[in-house]
Amino acid sequence: MNKHARLALALAAVLAASGCATLVPATPEAQAGIPATWPMPEVTPVAGAASADNGALPVADIGWRDFFADPRLEQVVALALHNNRDLRVAILNVERARAQYRIQRADRLPSLGASVEMERVGGDIPVSETYTAGVGLAAFELDLFGRVRNLGEAALQQYLATEEAQRSAQLSLVAEVANAWLTLAADQEQLRLSQQALGTYEETLELTGRRYELGATSALEVEQVRTQVATARTDVERLKGQVARDRNALDLLAGTPLDASLLPTADASVAPVTGIAAVPAGLDSGVLLRRPDVIAAEHRLLAASANIGAARAAFFPSISLTGSLGSASDDLSGLFDSGTRVWSFIPRINLPIFQGGRLRAGLGMATADRDIALAQYEQAIQSGFREVADALVQSESLAKQVAAQQELVDAATRAESLATARYEAGVDSHLVQLDAQRMLYSAQQALVATRLAEQANRVTLYRVLGGGWLEESAAPQSPGPEL
Repeated sequence: MNKHARLALALAAVLAASGCATLVPATPEAQAGIPATWPMPEVTPVAGAASADNGALPVADIGWRDFFADPRLEQVVALALHNNRDLRVAILNVERARAQYRIQRADRLPSLGASVEMERVGGDIPVSETYTAGVGLAAFELDLFGRVRNLGEAALQQYLATEEAQRSAQLSLVAEVANAWLTLAADQEQLRLSQQALGTYEETLELTGRRYELGATSALEVEQVRTQVATARTDVERLKGQVARDRNALDLLAGTPLDASLLPTADASVAPVTGIAAVPAGLDSGVLLRRPDVIAAEHRLLAASANIGAARAAFFPSISLTGSLGSASDDLSGLFDSGTRVWSFIPRINLPIFQGGRLRAGLGMATADRDIALAQYEQAIQSGFREVADALVQSESLAKQVAAQQELVDAATRAESLATARYEAGVDSHLVQLDAQRMLYSAQQALVATRLAEQANRVTLYRVLGGGWLEESAAPQSPGPEL
């Protein structure tokens, strides 16, 4: 075996061993300190009638098209996912993180290049020319202690964290669009009730004015009815402005002006917005680990651990190789003739001796970053648990509130009818009828607000359980971008 063969074999052995070592510490286990299950009733009324198929799926696997019951809302969500600028920025951040990972990964492979050079030397001596052509290896670091590999792993984990952050942004956008659409529906219903009440009060004011002219009632009753008219007119104008702001907010989330056919109608504030079954009792809190924000925090923790390995490897010697193989000649026409072959091999060893504490400080910073990422990971789990627990508690409470408020509206409706009949029969004064009308108007407004809160809480529960980034239930996930 000649000298060149032995050199090539030794070089191949070093390259094979390169990157096998690792100085990454074991990633500490998160201690979130949360219960294994959420406290909730045996059946949590988070939705109306639902299909058995969707009820058997984890919430995170229920696509938003299967979750929302109104096709108009589905179209608005689809438009938002396509046009929303915040989500577009999140998607572009994923592309940037993927490119950054590819750049870092490229350092693990040799960089080969071809070059052709001409060197002319002159002055007081005769002019001479040298032509060189060759293929070379440029400063390739032998990753004996895993520094380059750990930096690549950290970049990969950051890319994966960014990808999960994009999913989390999509999940939040779906929930925001749904809540904005429901808010618009509720305010439109409030506006309808106010306009209806205003019409009733104006008719009452006209009748009361005629009775006053005939001496059948007092000026006090006239002014009291006038007060109701003014209050209802104020509500109408206020709600008109609120509906316009709701429409603008929905257009902004959708990223484009919405067609009127996609806006909610009068029945939207009453019809159920969701299509999933009730959350089963004893739901494992481990489902939090499927939330995109929690997964992103976990990837950031793994990236921070990989950076510790890179910081540790910086304490050890590094070896880089530079070499080339080609030909050289004083004459361009004879550049590739026989006898012009040249080669060079330049290994370099860098041994850190004194860095002024820079390496130790770098390790300390990497360790602190890992501890910060661990705390943020634990905080993400704890925040997720609280959000789910709050939504579960609210689901039962709001369902009961809606039922109670509906009973109140029914009772107030009957009371208003009886008060009007007794007033027209001359049994009670007009003040009794006015009080009954005010109570009915207030109860109807409260029912709309409670229904909005109950439906918005369903959306919130869907979001905090990790749902909203799939489009269809149990659909196969699209493959991730090529790494």
